[in-house]
Amino acid sequence: MSKTSSDEVIILDCWASPFCVRVKIALNEKGIEYEAREENLFGGKSELLLNSNPIYQKVPVLLHNGKPLSESTIIVDYIDHTWNSTSPLLPSSPYDVAQARFWADFIDKKVFEAGRKIWTGQTDEVVEVAKKDFIEILKQLEELALADKAFFGGESFGYVDILAVALTSWFYTFEQFGGFKVEDHCPKLSAWINRCYQRDTVSKVSPDPIKIYEFVAMLRKKMLGIE
Repeated sequence: MSKTSSDEVIILDCWASPFCVRVKIALNEKGIEYEAREENLFGGKSELLLNSNPIYQKVPVLLHNGKPLSESTIIVDYIDHTWNSTSPLLPSSPYDVAQARFWADFIDKKVFEAGRKIWTGQTDEVVEVAKKDFIEILKQLEELALADKAFFGGESFGYVDILAVALTSWFYTFEQFGGFKVEDHCPKLSAWINRCYQRDTVSKVSPDPIKIYEFVAMLRKKMLGIE
């Protein structure tokens, strides 16, 4: 049953956050109308954000009829269970669900953090190590999780795809600061990224990678003093 007419769905958002993108893709896949409220994370967080996520005080926060939820992976899971009559994101088999959760955990712990070490690296040696680690993580995803499938869940775009593809708008930044191309090392993963971006649910909420690069360059200068 569609809940778009009766439910109030608000995302406390930041345009550059891949974790906010996850939530927006999941809602788009379900056909749920929502309001995205941009937070100024550097100029003072809103009282609504501080009250809705008092522990971490960060986005995304999903407000569903006034009830707050934090952490993107948890929110995507909640969206799938709450609006469960259309476009299931998680597979039906308990074993496949467990596998999806394993790779979700792997992605959460490994991918973005490895990329962060590339753009925050202050010496060539540090950046080189971070780059190799990042590429190795992507190769593990490509070889062990994606393999020869169209999507991580098989033929259907789903839970793991959402969690992973939302991070890819930052890949251009990692490439620029690391001096490499993901496509050269992980061609199947690159083809998967292209397939995902053919979906309007993904492309219309994913930030421009060049704008992300400019944003990160500003962060490097502001936070680390690196030009």
